[in-house]
Amino acid sequence: MNILVTGAKGMVGKALCANLKNIRDGKNRTRASLKIDEVFEYDIDSTELQLEEYCKKADFVFNLAGVNRPKDNSEFMQGNFGFGEKLLGTLKKNGSKAPVMLSSSIQATLIGRYGESDYGKSKLAGEELFFRYGEENGVKVAVYRFPNLMGHSRPNYNSAVSTFCNAVANDLPFTVNDRSSQVELLYIDDLVEGMFDLLEGKEKRCDYDGLIPVENKNGKYCFVPLTYTVTLGEIVDLLQSFKAQPETLVMPPIPDGSFAKKLYSLYLSYLPADRFKFPLKMNCDDRGSFTELLKTSDHGQFSVNISKPGITKGQHWHNSKWEFFIVVSGRALIEERNIFTDEKISFEVSGEKIEAIHMIPGWTHNIINLSDTENLVTLMWANEQFDPNRPDTFFEPV
Repeated sequence: MNILVTGAKGMVGKALCANLKNIRDGKNRTRASLKIDEVFEYDIDSTELQLEEYCKKADFVFNLAGVNRPKDNSEFMQGNFGFGEKLLGTLKKNGSKAPVMLSSSIQATLIGRYGESDYGKSKLAGEELFFRYGEENGVKVAVYRFPNLMGHSRPNYNSAVSTFCNAVANDLPFTVNDRSSQVELLYIDDLVEGMFDLLEGKEKRCDYDGLIPVENKNGKYCFVPLTYTVTLGEIVDLLQSFKAQPETLVMPPIPDGSFAKKLYSLYLSYLPADRFKFPLKMNCDDRGSFTELLKTSDHGQFSVNISKPGITKGQHWHNSKWEFFIVVSGRALIEERNIFTDEKISFEVSGEKIEAIHMIPGWTHNIINLSDTENLVTLMWANEQFDPNRPDTFFEPV
């Protein structure tokens, strides 16, 4: 299958092309039914001859080209309708029956109902053009009315989320006029997966009830069902918590599939290179060092412990706290003793066979570096963050 992507240098175009190539090159094997041979990338700096050639060879067309922030409003119709005419005319001239996808906007839904805008009018005109093309030429047409998109795009342009991400990541000023203002967002990776569904013939179809897509397998429009409705205040508060993470070490909750998880990924894409790295506080003494690596609000914390040759560390127990000790380099003896029954157990472990050992509540424990020459490196996880006011840690030799 040969695929033509117009608007290939825009935010959606770059993401879609990169991921289509992953499938083409066998790097993404999650879509086994898709066989992609070529990805033709067309943008404003491409030539007429290239468009002609691509339209001859394309088996599927994603039309992402469009105008959203022109110098003059007349450019809306030229970019969002005029290019569509040119593209469809070239496909028709070459006898193409390639299915065509059109990137439209929820703004087209507003026309005649909730307001008027030159942008919305141009998108609606483009939709009607593509629907007519499909009916007259027996070609499958998939029109998507996208809400606000969330991906790495130019800040201070047409995405408030990108503007906020860039400002917070780079210590730049920004303004939130109304923290309670809500916005519906479609994340770029979810959009791309929706386009893969379309290529596989598994797209979701819908009709519109006002601004709301209502799923209907025979619907006129297509849509990506996974979107997030959040307030501007929620967005900037999350971004500030992401920014604080290198200092607090606390990773805010980012459950799988959540808006926060996707926003964090987007935020990181705006970090300047000199912030890719940040220091951690090493607590050093003559026995070695102990360094907190990462804390979470509900799943404890991770640390790394380095013990010098022959050193014993630990010798304490906890009421409720429990831990994993995972030796990743060196050789160690881990001992545990039940403080109530004096039952004792020991484990010899090494970085050559990585194992996780439970430190059980009510069992005093230690870890001994068995080497006379090498440091012992142990990754430690505790089920709660360390609280110096309530450490739940009591000295007791094993």
